[in-house]
Amino acid sequence: MCAITAGRRGKRVLVVEHANRVGKKILMSGGGRCNFTNTGTTPENYLSANPHFCKSALARYSPWHFIDMVERHRIAYHEKELGQLFCDESSKLIVRMLLDECASAGVRVETGCSIEQVQARNPGYEVRTNRGVFRSDALVVASGGLSIPAMGASGFGYQLARQFGHDVLPTRAGLVPLTLSGRPLEQLADLSGVAFAVTATSNGQVFSNSMLITHRGVSGPAILQISSYWEPGDPLSIDLLPGRDALDVLQQWQAERPAAELKTLLGELLPKRFAQRLCEVWLPNRPMRQYNLPRLREMAATLAAWPLVASGTEGYRTAEVTLGGVDTAGVSSSTMESRQVPGLYFIGEVLDVTGWLGGYNFQWAWASGHAAGSAL
Repeated sequence: MCAITAGRRGKRVLVVEHANRVGKKILMSGGGRCNFTNTGTTPENYLSANPHFCKSALARYSPWHFIDMVERHRIAYHEKELGQLFCDESSKLIVRMLLDECASAGVRVETGCSIEQVQARNPGYEVRTNRGVFRSDALVVASGGLSIPAMGASGFGYQLARQFGHDVLPTRAGLVPLTLSGRPLEQLADLSGVAFAVTATSNGQVFSNSMLITHRGVSGPAILQISSYWEPGDPLSIDLLPGRDALDVLQQWQAERPAAELKTLLGELLPKRFAQRLCEVWLPNRPMRQYNLPRLREMAATLAAWPLVASGTEGYRTAEVTLGGVDTAGVSSSTMESRQVPGLYFIGEVLDVTGWLGGYNFQWAWASGHAAGSAL
């Protein structure tokens, strides 16, 4: 996006890509259909030490700007849920669109080009690669974070930032499955594959979506979202009956179906295997008529705030994003240019700006790339 924007303005642009082809994260996104933006994007959908930093770029390049490009290229798309837009066919169409836009803007793209050394020159920069030495007036770092190292992710962008005197805030995996260990894992591991709607809460953040039990812990959209706000040792609670008052539900069952067992009734609202496990480990299973009001209240509290004791996350191996990164205090929010080093820019995930699940990180890539490309 940065290259396209700068190329359209008549700049000579080289994209240096160390992988053997461009857009690998785009290709894998959304199960191969690329959740390329979210129509509900706001600054509140991002985590950063400076929550105001993303506002300027997002305001100047909205989801609708990117949608316009998608429509110009006649790429069919649909809204899945919560403003999330996906290609009808394949994420390959988004990569093709961006490459076609690069070509029409005169941008040169070199794949399989690994960087050996970057030096500041007076003026500009010198980049030594396995394809030769390149010199330019400006250098844009768009190398992403540490997520999914199997696809080539590395800390290269952070190393460059430090080389030029920038602070890098501590990083950790975000939008990542949570792991369980010991007894909590033993209680759930054999339910791997079971999924259902929940509301996950931690550190004042609340996300309602599905949760998936895995053989290592829990995943699914609600868990991935809350993982960006949770750290080991933090409390985490799961509302197993989202949108319902658990005590009302239990009292209604007691009044209308007093002979029915709790596990049978819970099995009508939750997956039966999970309902049975709840009643083996966390709730006493009896006919509804046998519970008194204090016990109903205790059970309702467990259903509304089931205490999930996670031990950690699956880490960068499966994380969709990296939290933390280049400190935005050293970067202009309007141009993405370094405040310390003229002609040096940082865009996308390498910065300390991390979006929610659902197309927000792509929108930050497009918006920050456009901001830098407009300023080069």
